[in-house]
Formats: sequence, C-alpha cells, structure tokens
Amino acid sequence: MTEMVLRSKMKRTGQTAAAETDLRADTDVKVSLISKIAYGMGDVGCNFSWMFVGNFLMIFYTDVFGISMGAVAGLMLFSRFWDAVNDPIIGSLTDRTHSRWGRYRPWLLVAAPLTAVVLILTFWAHPGWNSTAKIVYMGITYCILVLGYTCVNIPYGTLCGAMTQNIEERAQINTFRSVAAMIAIGIINIITVPLIETLGAGSDKRGYLLIAVIYGGIFALCHMFCFAKTREVVAIPERKKISLKEQLRAVSRNRPYILALAGQMLFGFTLYGRNADALYYFTYVEGNKAFFTVYSMCIIIPSIIGAACFPMLFHWTNNKGRAASIFAFLTGMSMMGLGMFTAKESPILFYGVSALTQFFFSGFNTAIYAIIPDCVEYGEWKTGLRNDGFQYAFISLGNKMGMALGTSLLAMVLGMCGYVAGGQQNSAVLAVIKHSFTTIPGMFWIITGIVLFFYRLNRRRYNEIMKEMYTGGV
Repeated sequence: MTEMVLRSKMKRTGQTAAAETDLRADTDVKVSLISKIAYGMGDVGCNFSWMFVGNFLMIFYTDVFGISMGAVAGLMLFSRFWDAVNDPIIGSLTDRTHSRWGRYRPWLLVAAPLTAVVLILTFWAHPGWNSTAKIVYMGITYCILVLGYTCVNIPYGTLCGAMTQNIEERAQINTFRSVAAMIAIGIINIITVPLIETLGAGSDKRGYLLIAVIYGGIFALCHMFCFAKTREVVAIPERKKISLKEQLRAVSRNRPYILALAGQMLFGFTLYGRNADALYYFTYVEGNKAFFTVYSMCIIIPSIIGAACFPMLFHWTNNKGRAASIFAFLTGMSMMGLGMFTAKESPILFYGVSALTQFFFSGFNTAIYAIIPDCVEYGEWKTGLRNDGFQYAFISLGNKMGMALGTSLLAMVLGMCGYVAGGQQNSAVLAVIKHSFTTIPGMFWIITGIVLFFYRLNRRRYNEIMKEMYTGGV
C-alpha cells in the first residue's frame, strides 16, 4: 500500500500520525509461555460455564426442573433475539473501553465473578413453584446468564488479536486455548454425572446446584488468572465515533470474515445441538447414562492430540480456513460412521470411532478460532476500519444463533414426537435422539467443511497485507 493510501486510510478512520506510529511500532510480538497458558485458562473457565450449560442445562430443565420441551424450545429462540441486541453493543463497548489494563482485560476481572453468581442461580430449582413461575424464572436467569457470558467471552476472544499480530504466534495462542478447552470439556463430561449423584445424595436438584457453585468458582478464578498474566500490546489508535451502518458496511466487505461467520454459525448449530442431545442419547438410546462418562473418558486424549495437531496442518496448508475445512469434513465423515454402531452392541467400534471423531473436531475447534484475528487485520486493510470487539461480537452471535437453532429444534422435534421426561420413550423419539447424535450433525459438519474450503486468506497473503499496512510497501 502506498504512503498516499495509508494517509487516506488514516484520514477516513480519524487516526493521527502519532497514533499511527504507535500502532505500527511492533507487529511481531512474541508472547511468553505463561501468557499463552493464562489465555488457555480463560477457555477452561469458559467451558466450565458454557459447555456445562450447553451439555446439561436442557436436560436439567426438562428432567429435573420439570419444564416442558416446548417452553425450553421457545426460550432458546427468544434468547437469540436478546443476543442480537446485546452482542454488538457489548462488542462496541469493549472497543471503546479505556483503562490502564487495556480494552479487553478489565471485562474479565469484573464480569466473570458476576456471571458466576448468575450461573449458580440458573441451576437453582425451587420445588414448590408452579409451571408459570418456573418458566418465568428460567427465562430471566437464562437471559441474564447469556448477557454475562457475552460480557466475558467477547473481550476474551478479542484479546488474542491484541496480544500480537504475528500469525504464527496467534496460531500457537489458539492452540493453547483449544488444548485447554478440550481438557476442560473432557473433565466436565467425565465428572459431572457422577458428581450429580454424589453431591446430590439422591437429589438431582441439590447435585446440579452444588456443581454450579463449584464450576462458577472455577469460571471466575480462571478469568482472573487470564487477566493477571496476559498483556495487550497491539495499540489501537484513537478514532472518531463510527456509526453502526458504517461498521456493518465494513464487515460486509470482509470476505474471509463472512466465511468465518458462516462457519461459526454452522459450528454452533452442530456442536451445541449434539451436545444437548448427548445425555439423552446415553440415557434413552443406550439405556445407561453412565455410558456418557465412559464415552467422555475415551475421547479426552484424542481431543488434546487433535487440538495440538492444528499448527502442523496449518504449516502444511498455509491456510487456516483450509485446515478448518479438512478437519470439519473428516469430523463429518467419522460422525456419519458412528451411526452404524452402539455402545451396547459394539463398544470397541463405537468408542473407537467416537475418539476419531473427537480428534478431528478438536483440530477444527482450534482452527476456527485462530481465523478470527486475521480477519480483523484483513478488514482493516480492506476498509481502513479496525473494530475488533464489534467483529468478534458477530462471531459470538453467529455461534449462539447456531446454538439456539440446534437446541430449540431438538427440543421442538422431541416434544412433537412425544418425549416423556424420565419415562419410556417411543420409537420416533429414540430415532430422533440417535440421529441427532450421529448422522444429522455428521451431514452438517460436511457442509461446514465445504463452506470453509473457500477461505482464501493464506499465510503468504496475510504477511503481504501486514507488510503493506505497516511499512507502506510489499
């Protein structure tokens, strides 16, 4: 990019020459090991809240709290309208935050402990309430929980791009994040069901509440550690206030970002719909919810290895989107194959294919989040506008919209087919539960792989863009 174009970009975004110099001071920052670990711990905290919610809240609502499938489906859809309002607002607020700790880290310090309290309240089920009171309480606590999680997750996700602009370092940071997440998810899935029985001492209500207290504490502490041991070193220059319309126009011109957004929405739909179905699957199709713990133990090591393999595939493809595409396609093929087996009749094949599926999924999970900071740089180069938090807000919204559609559709179909909480299920319900765990998400993973195949921002092009922006030449 010529000097004239750089000056033109500065004029459009309201940047001063001094701010531009500060921004360009160091784009190749190496991140310390402790900072990478601390960033990974942030996702440990996220999963001890959000993955716990995604995997267990729906069955808690229907089988423990006594709320109908129809009401749960309605809540999931309504909450996405709520997200559509608050996600972009929180994203814009993080971009405009100013403190001695940076733009994004203060949100982790303040919002995480408050959200932990709401998580506990979400899993507090009063036995004497009537159906209307339960539904109102469910709606209020869930919507506040979603808002709290937004106030933590958007600045947490955006923080990666503020730690460095080195594409290799970002890949490593997101690998630490994904490996930590896979460990956390594995632990949650292995210990939660036994803990419900142990802590509850015969009362699932008490068991879920005490687990929420423990997981809420872990959520808050992990983000406080992330806050303490990370640093924001990519200085964002001061700029004039930019309208929502202008920000949306800039986002629409960012093709890599649009593909990442589509991938996140498909990711949310497929992952959370399947996760919500998992405990139903082992309880009603396999006939023993203890199998869920065995399943979780079998997939934890492949999860960690798969997440750690992303840098190797990125090195081979030189394209994070293509790496994500390959992982997604292989996840889909493995998941389709899983539908041929059951844990009761073919345990070795069932758990073996499950492990393979999780290996590929974990690689995808690392890749899809590693894409986002690069899309921010591309957008700045393309439009002259840098709005990290705003863009990550739409990524978060896309993921949560997918989650809402996946879980609400599952609840809706199960309700229509005659699901009976805690009772004997008919053949239609069992078929829906089985295919929602295997073949249906498998097809959507393949579609996700096809979408991300068209991601074109490879390593060479990214480095050219960075050189163009920060040195004024190729």
